[in-house]
Amino acid sequence: MKKLYTLMLAALMSASMVAQTEYLPISVYAADDTESFPTGAKAMIENKLTQLLTKNGIAGLDYLSQFVLTVTTTPLDKDVIPGPPMKVSEKMEMNLYIVDTQARTILSSSSVTLRGLGETENKCYLNAISHMPLQTPQVTKFIEDGKTKIIAYYDHEAENIIKKANYLAKQKNYEEALWYISTIPSQCKFYDAALEAGKEIYQKYLDNLCDINLAKARTAWASQQNADGAAAAGEFLANILPEAGCYDDAMDLYKEIKGKVLDDWKFIMKMQQDDVNLEEKRIDGARQVGVAYGEHQPQQTTSIEFIRDLY
Repeated sequence: MKKLYTLMLAALMSASMVAQTEYLPISVYAADDTESFPTGAKAMIENKLTQLLTKNGIAGLDYLSQFVLTVTTTPLDKDVIPGPPMKVSEKMEMNLYIVDTQARTILSSSSVTLRGLGETENKCYLNAISHMPLQTPQVTKFIEDGKTKIIAYYDHEAENIIKKANYLAKQKNYEEALWYISTIPSQCKFYDAALEAGKEIYQKYLDNLCDINLAKARTAWASQQNADGAAAAGEFLANILPEAGCYDDAMDLYKEIKGKVLDDWKFIMKMQQDDVNLEEKRIDGARQVGVAYGEHQPQQTTSIEFIRDLY
């Protein structure tokens, strides 16, 4: 939960973010392709790509999304340096892409030339990756070009995304609806509309969750009006937040149970805190639910073969 909360803070509007860092619905991906990358390089490359985004003021996603920052590499020359120990020196071109995996288009591209040195080809490659520049004018322009096109996409599609989210909410698919809303970045001209839609959907999500848990708590208490029944009911009451519509009814049940089991029941209902900004709390809660939904979806392998097909 702590990790998820940290991620959600990064996704709040600019005033709530770390200075000069903007949320953008983009993820990093290195194909698990031994023809492009040696064994063990995938994790290191993805870490470098994440650093590249961070250094250029972007807080992205840690699960695969529609927009992806990815790479391919092209070997240029290789020399074997006699030892002992023998070492391999290799020059390579790293091709950087920001792509729309749904439209199968490249939004931005650039390349950097790297040279590595190591006792094996793998170590040579990893050494080259470790020297990848993260904040040069060329790389910054590459990121900015991709960012501009992603925002343009949301400027064009945000209204449709909001409509889809509202439709999903009517079907009680609240988590998926909030996931769609959470992808819309603050730089989009429809961001305020997305926030309002997200807060409304989140309230419906809370109310629905409250109704479900209150019904289960009542059933648990009705079946055993003793300490065991109180404990079972408490597990459901613990999921009810003070902002939910049926909170007062849940509190009435809590008082009823507490009046019968007295001090044998150590459970205490969640209470609204006076010093909490409710507006920011709703925004954070809505994004938290949406991002959690995205993180728990089955992650399909993203193919970048179409990149080569475009050249």
